[in-house]
Amino acid sequence: MLSEISFLAEKVFVHRWPHDTPLWSDEVKKKLDETISKNSSPKQITIKENIIQIQDFEFSKLIKIGISVPFFKDECRMIFECQFGELYAHIHITVKSKEYLEIFRKLKAWKSEFFPNDSNK
Repeated sequence: MLSEISFLAEKVFVHRWPHDTPLWSDEVKKKLDETISKNSSPKQITIKENIIQIQDFEFSKLIKIGISVPFFKDECRMIFECQFGELYAHIHITVKSKEYLEIFRKLKAWKSEFFPNDSNK
């Protein structure tokens, strides 16, 4: 059983998804942009069971999860749909560190353990 996965991601982008969900306030959009989406510094990602924390934001109620290593790139990508509070989001995470394959392995093991019936494996 995995206790926790923690790593730095070079790129993270958060947007509202699906489009028919409640709109985000300007305050929420601004905070997410300043802290995550439009901030070029590496982001701390911590995953514990069914919660993903990015910086100070906690995302739960994970829906779809995709984890991949793109062809011809030395990086790992994770895309997932979730909720934070009453709002819905789609989040893209890119890891380009030299440990990207180890992070990929840990993410795949986490997904298999906590989301065994996810058809997006």
